Amino acid sequence: MTPTGPDPMHGAAAPAHTTAPPRAMPGHGEAHRHVLVAVVLNKPGVLNRVASLMRARNFNIETLAVSHTDQPEVSRMTITLRGDDVLVEQAAKQLYRLIDVLKVQDVTSDPTVEHEIVLIKVRADERNRGEVLTIADMYKAKVVDLAAESLIVEATGTEADVDALIALLRGFGIKELVRSGTVVMSRGAGSIEEATKR
Repeated sequence: MTPTGPDPMHGAAAPAHTTAPPRAMPGHGEAHRHVLVAVVLNKPGVLNRVASLMRARNFNIETLAVSHTDQPEVSRMTITLRGDDVLVEQAAKQLYRLIDVLKVQDVTSDPTVEHEIVLIKVRADERNRGEVLTIADMYKAKVVDLAAESLIVEATGTEADVDALIALLRGFGIKELVRSGTVVMSRGAGSIEEATKR
């Protein structure tokens, strides 16, 4: 008969065998919004290589903003996407290994200034134009074009600010909409662009 009481050698109960919970594999974590900044050489084909890498990793790029920097030969990309933290980290490391990519930084958790610009063409006539203008004023937006049955509102702000404005104007009827995509800059004295010059 197998003893179930204390260990006769030590006078204490034998320890129960426990198994550690299995570690979550990359790709099985919760998907979060990530903002990546890539500083690249301003050469043909760089954008295609970046987009191809993201496609190969099965990421859907939500927004992609590309612009010049103070150095004519260097461009800056701001990429927003959703994904598992581990997979996004791996993708950022692979981005950095691409030809003509000088620096990549995930600024998701960093203190940043984040903005995008949106142009919204809204149905508006004499009956509801006042309401549309009031909503635009609430979001510090400005009217950049006025026609008999529509107007174009221009606004800047965070992705959440822009989403909220669009949601309110959707009730009037949105004829056309274009968003620039998010651009970000880290707060403080640090600079991803200066880091590429060292």
